[in-house]
Amino acid sequence: MERGPKGEMTVSAPDVLRNRRKGEQDPVAFGSTFVRSEAFKAMFREGMALIESTAAYLDGRGRDEARRLSRPVALAYTTESMRLTTRLMQIASWLLVQRAVAQGEITPAQAASERSRVGLTEQSLAVSPGEFDLLPEPLRDMIGLSLRLHARMMHLDALIGRGAPASAVRASPVAMQQWLIRSAFTPVGRPHVDPSREAGA
Repeated sequence: MERGPKGEMTVSAPDVLRNRRKGEQDPVAFGSTFVRSEAFKAMFREGMALIESTAAYLDGRGRDEARRLSRPVALAYTTESMRLTTRLMQIASWLLVQRAVAQGEITPAQAASERSRVGLTEQSLAVSPGEFDLLPEPLRDMIGLSLRLHARMMHLDALIGRGAPASAVRASPVAMQQWLIRSAFTPVGRPHVDPSREAGA
């Protein structure tokens, strides 16, 4: 409770949130909230920039560097560059679907159907660590960046698919942002700390 401009007692937003019945679902879906956030916009820019720089490398400098590799390393280069391209296609598809939701071009239900077609799958290196270390440094860097970004997307996709806990949405904006960041880097299956507890809600 708080006092209004004329001294009258009013009900504040936090009071309303605290007084929700236990277990009641918040009407704001996690997916719709996230795709309209600055965090998603930053991820979109990061993903598209990586796709553009990788394409430029593979079509230019990468071709020249690949010609100078020994046969075994050249085979590793071909294998990992193909996997990198496939991974980036998944990344681009996922990002474009989520942006379409944010811009109102498709509904969350349609996005769920599209996500099933995109089919984000676990990603890893196909070559041994020793072979990977012999690849050109720019390619190694792009592979590493793509793997980390893809892992973040897989985790977020799982959260969007099942929806964030109602307590997460009821938490303070700061706690919600902290929860989003932590969720993006926490492996699927590991329990998350309820942000409402951190916020003292």
